[in-house]
Amino acid sequence: MSNFEPNAVIRGFQLTVVGTLRALKNPRLFKHDHFRQAALAISIGVVIQLIIQIPIIAVRIFIWFSSWIVNLEDATWDDSLLNGLDFLNKSVLQIPFLLMTLLRYITPALDDIFMEALNWVDTTYVRKHKAEEPRTLRAMYYPNLVQYSTKGDKNESKPIHQAVISFLRRYGGKVGMLLGIYLASLVPIVGRFVMPAASFYTFRRAVGTTPAAVIFGLGLVLPKRFLVTFLHSYFASRSLMRELLEPYFSRIRFSSEQKRRWFLDREGVLFGFAFAFTFVLKIPVIGVLMYGVAEASTAYLITKITDPPPRPTQSEGFAETQVTWKNKHDFLRLSLDNLDKINLAAHEEEPPKPDIPRRQFI
Repeated sequence: MSNFEPNAVIRGFQLTVVGTLRALKNPRLFKHDHFRQAALAISIGVVIQLIIQIPIIAVRIFIWFSSWIVNLEDATWDDSLLNGLDFLNKSVLQIPFLLMTLLRYITPALDDIFMEALNWVDTTYVRKHKAEEPRTLRAMYYPNLVQYSTKGDKNESKPIHQAVISFLRRYGGKVGMLLGIYLASLVPIVGRFVMPAASFYTFRRAVGTTPAAVIFGLGLVLPKRFLVTFLHSYFASRSLMRELLEPYFSRIRFSSEQKRRWFLDREGVLFGFAFAFTFVLKIPVIGVLMYGVAEASTAYLITKITDPPPRPTQSEGFAETQVTWKNKHDFLRLSLDNLDKINLAAHEEEPPKPDIPRRQFI
């Protein structure tokens, strides 16, 4: 459990709270463009929710007509069916996550929010430590990272439609797996073992055999709804965290193997950070707005789990140096009010003043 230890998960949740509070203090976070795009997202979300409700409404109408022919007062299958459809809608399909992720491919607002928040984090850090010796402060993140292209070294990127199709393919695979597990759990006799077995298989690599076996045992006695929610939260947290980190990985290029090791070494903290947001995003209207706050909070997270990036001309080999989180154990032992104590990279020159050049929202 070295990467998924409880202390790491708790620290990730603490970073969620601190990062959110700091992001909300940024006066430039809620610009007019951001609210306009959020309003568009809310409108789209309402339409999608109405479309999703069509089959549920159709089933309700069918049951209503059936009640004229068959006495349903003592029956329970109708309530179970409606509750199951509603549960699949909220806990399996993950519509809010799908909606906000698709917006990333349509508008650069989320990328801009991340960079603006990173600029704010640097500015706040300098202001907070202005009485200290400049050479003892960490290097800045924003001035160098903003110089990186988001299209790679060859200034090339996938067309929007290809990127959307690629995402929908990954999303469909995960939803299909969750839906398949859920339907398999409805099979008589063997169905009660499906969810616990899926939980054991999923968590054995992340937390170890013994904790996964405990989860398997609990799955045999807990209601199936709790286990489905548990699995959904785990997979949704991982997917959400990868999407929130996209502005960083679109600039700092990692190979697939390097990225896999990068996530594995920080798995506990990343899960704790994204876990709360997976529930907030389910809230109608508020969830769409909070996605932008989650992106801004991720900028604060980056400054705690990575080194400040060098200039693009000096970036060769930098990704490999970031695969291992160097100060992980020291950082996890810090008190909550002392998170800035460990400097990942000492600054050799006087750090920029708070008026760091800003990249404007589009």
